[in-house]
Amino acid sequence: MKHLTQILAAGGLAIPLLLLQWSGATDGLARAHRGGAAETEASAQTENAQRDARTIFESKCASCHGKDGRAKTMMGKFNKARNLKDAAWQAQVSDERIYNSINNGRKKMPAFAKKLSPAEVESLVVYVRGLKK
Repeated sequence: MKHLTQILAAGGLAIPLLLLQWSGATDGLARAHRGGAAETEASAQTENAQRDARTIFESKCASCHGKDGRAKTMMGKFNKARNLKDAAWQAQVSDERIYNSINNGRKKMPAFAKKLSPAEVESLVVYVRGLKK
């Protein structure tokens, strides 16, 4: 008899779940699952953008700023390049200023507006922010 009660109780849960599924009330669960897939895709795109920004930084910026951003390269010392890891500088400079410096150049730093897309410059701003100590 105890087993029959357990079976009926389990069946009592199964019927409302089936009714919910047939009524479409579980669509939210399906959407939530698809949302998880979208989040995974967005995360992959973010990782790709970070990898692309690192590649751009290494090809366009590292000769002066160094791969680590500390400007300890020969060219960096010669041109007095900015130490991008400096927390005090990072705190006082805006994203807009970093964007404009990359795009338009600054002092001895060349302009990259004709060499990089606005999206690439934006990704470099995020990358530079990530160099902070």
